[in-house]
Amino acid sequence: MASRKSDTAGAPGKGAPARPALPGGRFAGDGSLGGQLLKISLLGLFTALGAWAALPLYVAGNWPGIALVAAVVALVYWIYLSKRAVPVKYLVPGVLFLLAFQILPVLYTMSTSVTNLSDGHRGDKQQAIAAIEAYSVTSPDGAREYILTVAVTGSPETGELVFLLVDDDGTAYAGDAEGLTELTGATVEPSGKVTEAFGYSILTPTEVNARSEELSAFAVPSGNGSGIRSSGLSSAFEGTATRVYDADCDCVTDSETGVVYHADDERGAFYDDEGQRLAQGWQVGVGFDNFARFLFNPTFAASFFSILVWNIAFAVSVTFLVFVVGLAVALTLHVPRLRGKVVYRILVVLPYAMSSLAMFLLWRDMFNTDFGLFNRMLGLQVDWLGDQWSARAAVIIANVWLGYPYMFLVATGALQAIPRELGQAAQIDGAGPWQAFRNVTLPLLMVAMTPILIATFAFNFNNFNAVWLISRGGPFSPENPTAGATDLLITYTYRLAFNEATAQYGYAAALSVMIFLIVAGMSVISLSRSKALEEVD
Repeated sequence: MASRKSDTAGAPGKGAPARPALPGGRFAGDGSLGGQLLKISLLGLFTALGAWAALPLYVAGNWPGIALVAAVVALVYWIYLSKRAVPVKYLVPGVLFLLAFQILPVLYTMSTSVTNLSDGHRGDKQQAIAAIEAYSVTSPDGAREYILTVAVTGSPETGELVFLLVDDDGTAYAGDAEGLTELTGATVEPSGKVTEAFGYSILTPTEVNARSEELSAFAVPSGNGSGIRSSGLSSAFEGTATRVYDADCDCVTDSETGVVYHADDERGAFYDDEGQRLAQGWQVGVGFDNFARFLFNPTFAASFFSILVWNIAFAVSVTFLVFVVGLAVALTLHVPRLRGKVVYRILVVLPYAMSSLAMFLLWRDMFNTDFGLFNRMLGLQVDWLGDQWSARAAVIIANVWLGYPYMFLVATGALQAIPRELGQAAQIDGAGPWQAFRNVTLPLLMVAMTPILIATFAFNFNNFNAVWLISRGGPFSPENPTAGATDLLITYTYRLAFNEATAQYGYAAALSVMIFLIVAGMSVISLSRSKALEEVD
């Protein structure tokens, strides 16, 4: 009895006390040095990531954002340094990625869709007033001058412009659309040029020239109806504004023309008596006006619904054709004792292995009217991308060629999972090859391939590259240069949001929400109807 008791009790070692078990079957003393170093490295990497995210928030003075980043970092430390919250350790990475890359972008898009955010409607009313006064600055005699260094916050191509200014006393300032602040810790040459400043990227002369038009229109409000504008690429001046805001009448008066612009808080802009508005406005909530605009406004509704019909037809056509072609090739190579089957499969999969971006550009060149492959081989002079229907056919053909190898792979795997005896039994019962395929093989295939087809439809519904790289959404009619014959909703949205002349972010966000609702609704309906196929299995 005593010997049996000591054997069970001394499992960890003779005479050694049993180690307490932790959740998941691990023991308290099982933490290896390598595991601890890995944990320290990952926590250090996450801390560095948090610091990297907090830096632009600090430069922008976004203290709630900094507090949120600090809270997330603290939560991660608490979870991974705690010995109790073991299940949460596996959930936190996925939850953080879901919030960062799915939930927050969706919420931001939805919040933007109910505003008038666009070029000229980016900030609040006070920023708009400051911009109006600063942009109307003229240089009087004896104006105060600065040595100018042009910088940005963010990338040199798209970042917000910032003036790094040095006055006659050697004091450095940073000026943006919100105003002028003193710059500390900057490296200034004896000539007055700033060579380094924390939080800002100094633009090279080439980069400054690339943004010269934007630079000529940029001004820094300095208060009391004055502003700072550039005078060339290395100097700036502080002058007085010709358009001055009066809080008593809530209006802006142009001293040169005498025109008075009154504030319209519902539309977020200043308008004169004839309905002409100043370019600088402010962001306001517009409710569902953006949605009503493309649903009920005759001009925009016609474009929206015509693009929607073509968008659905494009997604359905490409999905159906890649399914038919991929399944036909899979059935052809599924024949027993076919020689060279591996070589054939490699050749079929080659389009899927190539870069889709390069292939779309190659297809665009093959459809070229003058030197395209199709016209040269067939002896034609067809303007493939200049006609509405030929351009649509070209886009569909290119996408089928790039998409059918994926469907071939899926169909091949599904066919190999179906016992050949089922088809043979159907033929013994008197069914022909087509009847056996239609009544036995195809229903079993659809059980596995229906979710893939739904995902393929959703992908093609938003297949931006498929249209943009081949036809840019064209051809366009003279009556409507913003909506092309091959435009999908996603390319139409992109053109509205990022076209330099008509950047309408609120309207584009509303379109994005509609795209999400359309695709989600079709996917839910398709998945619910596909449940009937479960009985086949």
